[in-house]
Amino acid sequence: MDAEVAMGMTVGLVAIVSLFVILPWMILHYISKNRSSRNLTEDDERMLEDLWRSARTMERRIETLERLLEPDAAPLRPRPTQSTRGDIN
Repeated sequence: MDAEVAMGMTVGLVAIVSLFVILPWMILHYISKNRSSRNLTEDDERMLEDLWRSARTMERRIETLERLLEPDAAPLRPRPTQSTRGDIN
């Protein structure tokens, strides 16, 4: 009977430790891992900045082409103004 009581206490102790120590640790560990993976790396930031610069350059080129071609043909659509384009800068 003593072995059964000891085994029951061991199982109970393992259950309590699992519930109050191991389970919260696992949850917090994976939450922090998820948050750290959301941040951009330096390479990602550099690539994003390069893409932004390329997009701005292409936009300027398109605007120049539209200005050059506008006198030859009637515009098919109204040209976007600085306020309607939605630029941040």
